[in-house]
Amino acid sequence: MSRKYKFGDSDKLYFISFSVVHWIDVFIREEYKQIVVESWKYCQANKGLEIYSWVIMPSHIHMIIGSNKNKPEDIVRDMKSYTSSQLRKAITEHAGESRKEWMVWMMERAGKKNNNNNDWQFWQQHNMPLQVFDSNMFYQKSEYIHRNPVVAGFVEHEEDWLYSSARDFHGKKGLVELNYIV
Repeated sequence: MSRKYKFGDSDKLYFISFSVVHWIDVFIREEYKQIVVESWKYCQANKGLEIYSWVIMPSHIHMIIGSNKNKPEDIVRDMKSYTSSQLRKAITEHAGESRKEWMVWMMERAGKKNNNNNDWQFWQQHNMPLQVFDSNMFYQKSEYIHRNPVVAGFVEHEEDWLYSSARDFHGKKGLVELNYIV
């Protein structure tokens, strides 16, 4: 893998993206998105995760993150591991999940094909971290993050997407406490 797709300095900001295996639209249920949001809150309180910008789309997540305590790659690894197990439980126990058998089959299939897993894979392996070098890049990546639901046709205005920091950037209270660059 190219060096440009690895975390470097722990004290820098990074634009990251991670996707569900096979781009499965898992995050169409509120309870699944809440598992991710609660995990972020835990990582903020206990691991030093700093979140500057974010969006949860049906099959993937984009964020700008940093850390004031632990290595970003360690935080992301732990968060992905925890949410994978919690989402597996939520999907398999959800009485109304009409795609349960198919999703479990797809994720078990992905896990068996990957030597890093035993029997299950929720997230694709890579995060594609790109270091945010300056404020221009920060605002360009934030705009990209916030425009995702608009471009996908889910909302007309980016601040209307509940699972995004665009709300905070437009004077509304978001779901996650943000850090701000100065």
